[in-house]
Amino acid sequence: MDHEFVRGAGKKLPHQTIHAVGRQAASIGQTVRPKRLLRESLEHTMSTVFFLCGFLAVACVLFISIYLILSGLPAIWEIGVRDFLFGDTWDGQGRKFGILPFLLTSVAGTGGAVLIGVPVGVLTAIFLSKMANPRTVTVLRAAVSLLAGIPSVVYGLVGMVVLVPAIQRLFSLPSGANLLSAVVVLAIMILPSIINVSETALRAVPKEYEEASLALGATYTETVFRVSLPAARSGVATAIVLGVGRAIGEAMAIIMVSGNVPNLPASPFTPVQFLTTAIASEMNYAAFGSLWRQALFSIGLVLFLFIVMINVILNTFIKHKRER
Repeated sequence: MDHEFVRGAGKKLPHQTIHAVGRQAASIGQTVRPKRLLRESLEHTMSTVFFLCGFLAVACVLFISIYLILSGLPAIWEIGVRDFLFGDTWDGQGRKFGILPFLLTSVAGTGGAVLIGVPVGVLTAIFLSKMANPRTVTVLRAAVSLLAGIPSVVYGLVGMVVLVPAIQRLFSLPSGANLLSAVVVLAIMILPSIINVSETALRAVPKEYEEASLALGATYTETVFRVSLPAARSGVATAIVLGVGRAIGEAMAIIMVSGNVPNLPASPFTPVQFLTTAIASEMNYAAFGSLWRQALFSIGLVLFLFIVMINVILNTFIKHKRER
């Protein structure tokens, strides 16, 4: 019999046609399989690359932590935890290593910068994300991006040339390089981080939340502050953490406007020295292997633990609010 009935086709096809279709299907299968294997190989490769990148980030954090602990703890044990943390005199050449002035100055300076910068930054983010027209948003975003791109030394230079003399004349002080100048500079420097992250978080809030609030009779301002802002609190808290980290870790700009004197921050007009500026200004003068140099590494360890503690506190606060 020269022909076979092909099921499902409704007609009879020659053997040659059936064999040709089979060969074509086999050829397509042979072509598709290498492509599939290539895609799977690419997926596996990219997964490995992503894993290595994440592992590298974690490894860097662990390496820094271990290095600071190994470099900083010996000096703390030799000086004494109490004398190191609560001593009010720092004199590297005189072997007196009390970091209380640096610690209190960093807390006061960072706190002052956050009190000024967070409200201004969050309100600016609310304006950009909820109230401003597109043209205004474009202009303000360009200004914020410019603030983020300015080097720290330029902030310090402008503060030293403009802000320090202005504070000196305004309050009739012998010198305008003091805690107040440092707080103002830090507050300006943390604005870009707070504004950008807070704006992103506010824009991510679902529109349904705001529409439901408006439908219940709330005004738009009430909706923004009672619905949108609480819904974006996780992102706003992240912005605050970034701002605090920038304020605590800044050295170059602060060393130019704070006076760089290890005094207790008795008033906003006292010349002071921060934890970071103490490390930056004295590391080059401390001999290798000396207790002075090891004490500077101990300051770095305290600074690192301070930032970790702030992150833990804020994350705990956010989690508690979310559970409620």
